[in-house]
Amino acid sequence: MDHGQNIEQFKGQPRLPKFAIPKRYDLYLKLDLYACTFSGLLHINLSIGEPTKFIVLNACELVVHQVFFTNSLNHRCAPCDVVLEGDDEILVLVFDEMLGTGEGVLRIEFSGALNEHLRGLYKCTYVDKGVRKNMAVTQFEAVHARRCFPCWDEPALKATFKITLDLPLELIALSNMPIKDEKISGNVKTVYFEESPIMSSYLVAVAVGLFDHIEEKTADGIKVGVYCPVGKSGEGKFALEVAVRSLDIFTRYFSMPYPLPKLDMVAVPEFSGGAMENYGLIIFRENEMLHNDVLSTAAKKQIHTIVVAHEVAHHWFGNLVTMEWWTHLWLNEGFATWISYMATDIMFPEWKIWTQFLQQTNGGLRLDAQEQSHPIEVEIQHAHSVDERFDAISYKKGSAVIRMLQGYIGDEIFQKSLSLYMKRYAWNNARTEDLWSILSEVSGIQVNSMMDSWTKQKGYPVISVTCKESILEFEQSQFSSGFHGDGQWIVPITLCFGSYDRSKSFLLESKIEYLDASGLFPSPDEKIEDEYGETSWIKVNVEQSGFYRVKYGDELGARLRKAIEKDSLSVSDKYGILDDTYALCVVCEQSLSSLLSLMDVYRKEVDYIMSSKLIDVCYNVLEVMRDAIPDLVNALKEFFINILQFSAKKLGWEAAPEENHLNALMRGEVFMALAVFDHSQTHEEVMQRFQALLDDRSTLLLSADTKRAAYIAVMRNSNRSRDGFESLLKVYREADAVQEKERVLPSTPDPDILIEVLNFLISEEVRDQDIIYGLAGISLEGREVAWGWLKVCNSTK
Repeated sequence: MDHGQNIEQFKGQPRLPKFAIPKRYDLYLKLDLYACTFSGLLHINLSIGEPTKFIVLNACELVVHQVFFTNSLNHRCAPCDVVLEGDDEILVLVFDEMLGTGEGVLRIEFSGALNEHLRGLYKCTYVDKGVRKNMAVTQFEAVHARRCFPCWDEPALKATFKITLDLPLELIALSNMPIKDEKISGNVKTVYFEESPIMSSYLVAVAVGLFDHIEEKTADGIKVGVYCPVGKSGEGKFALEVAVRSLDIFTRYFSMPYPLPKLDMVAVPEFSGGAMENYGLIIFRENEMLHNDVLSTAAKKQIHTIVVAHEVAHHWFGNLVTMEWWTHLWLNEGFATWISYMATDIMFPEWKIWTQFLQQTNGGLRLDAQEQSHPIEVEIQHAHSVDERFDAISYKKGSAVIRMLQGYIGDEIFQKSLSLYMKRYAWNNARTEDLWSILSEVSGIQVNSMMDSWTKQKGYPVISVTCKESILEFEQSQFSSGFHGDGQWIVPITLCFGSYDRSKSFLLESKIEYLDASGLFPSPDEKIEDEYGETSWIKVNVEQSGFYRVKYGDELGARLRKAIEKDSLSVSDKYGILDDTYALCVVCEQSLSSLLSLMDVYRKEVDYIMSSKLIDVCYNVLEVMRDAIPDLVNALKEFFINILQFSAKKLGWEAAPEENHLNALMRGEVFMALAVFDHSQTHEEVMQRFQALLDDRSTLLLSADTKRAAYIAVMRNSNRSRDGFESLLKVYREADAVQEKERVLPSTPDPDILIEVLNFLISEEVRDQDIIYGLAGISLEGREVAWGWLKVCNSTK
């Protein structure tokens, strides 16, 4: 028999053959944290659907020692050939005799190494009483369970998992389920976990290390535990509070209880992403879970809330109901992102988080205007390519389109639909079309025809709006940055006329449509205060609920500007007008002078999200001008500084007693921008406050929210003296808290010091995962130096 020829049929295939399906995994792992290796014994209960001489599953970077298959008649046979195909990451077991249909058990002995690449079963390090030690952690999404044990590593091939671990006696072992039993033999502890419900392989998780632990229970009696680095359990209290409240919120919203007996969250020193929603064991990078009341910024507290809620939400959207294949990844990430904001708004309504959600929408709009963008729903031919889809399209555009759909069909119907979706597909897999079908069933609206235009093609429209004698013309075209697109969408249009009480909504289903708005404009008896008729302004895309941009004719644009000056518009709508104007300016549909003129109108803006948008536009304009017209850069900086002065004086460097969360957010961003724009008074003030920090690390003159601004100013003055740079290095090296390390060492305009910063970032003093925090701060002036440094680094490898 030519096994090689037969094995060829399994190579290069996007998915595994289905003649053998797993039902249950019994996995035993023995960890050696000193040698950084592991060995395993695996029993997989299989259902053989058709006679076969092959069993094909996934495995990668493992050594297979022994394999047996035992059928339901207790007949045991060993494969005549065991082939590990590295390129396809499959394990092909070839048998001489035909395996008949029915149940059987596959037994595999194997071993592997704890890698350092933050995927599969990997090692990371922590410090215990001054000694650096190893711990073991898993990260299996999307296709890395196969690096820990042979398995059917596809989301639709769900099974139950019973996990047993051997580990050093002094360490703590965590997995998806509660511990059922423990046995001790000398210095080794064997931990037996309860068997899980059925789940996908990418959701299996293990963490072994030394932790402090706190816990609470939900209203339904679910035990929620938080595992932190030793001595930092207090920094896990906020995440614990958010998780407990999120579980209760989602249980009510989905009308579906949390499906496991416990939920643990663990903070580890090294992790490839921010967090991972493993069933019953969410694993976080330390700085995404640990909250320190003194060292954490208001922005970080908000991020912690959203991230915890996002990962908890996945236990319904993703874990309980799982996408059938990675093509439907956005169902996981888009919905978890959207509903994490909903939960955050319920927990902290004073944060006005839905106005901040506009930043998510904007992130999606920016990427989706590029030629290299992709549809929300992309056919994934090989699971490895799914890593490219964990981007702003899946998360940000996905969540924004969901919010648009929710606004179109209404909150109540949307919630009923999601509850039915959970009930119908619980413990199973679903496709995008399954969700659209349920939404159509509950709402009576053909959701799929509208939503396909948003999920199956890339891009989005810009709606051009003009008015002639009370007749509004709406024309859609694809908004694009530097390329021609001819997409067309079914667009839920919302608009209001001079007041939020006079509104209209309709579906724009063709390229051009007209609307007779004569009955919606203010009557002659209503007061008109100026020549533009400010009460007759028209705002399209009310509250920025739609994923599209709007371009107004000159007259309508002038009316809206007057409405902004008179503070007649909501914060969300003011945000949208500035954001759309900037975007249109970038693609040469509006002039830079008109953008700068509009920005000046916002100089006395007191709302956080509006100030944040204004600062974001300042940065972006400066970036473009630095390349296009460098002689204008200094004048633009002065213009931006003048715009921000009102907010800076109002906020001051120190927080007022009982100050609200949004002011703390705004203070950090305003002073950071002034530091970047080289405002001399800000720099002078910073140098005094920074010296106070060097003298006393607990000084109140620099709060967590203003330290980043101070560090930027210090580094931007480093071209005059190295003292600031040397002082920041000292701050970094002495910092014990991850919250502090991630904001130290911003960039500098001095090329020599920038090279030193870059070399420091790749030294052993900085974890690989933390390099990005330094790189993210590379200033506009430093791009060419950094690019040259990178090329030199690559050439010397």
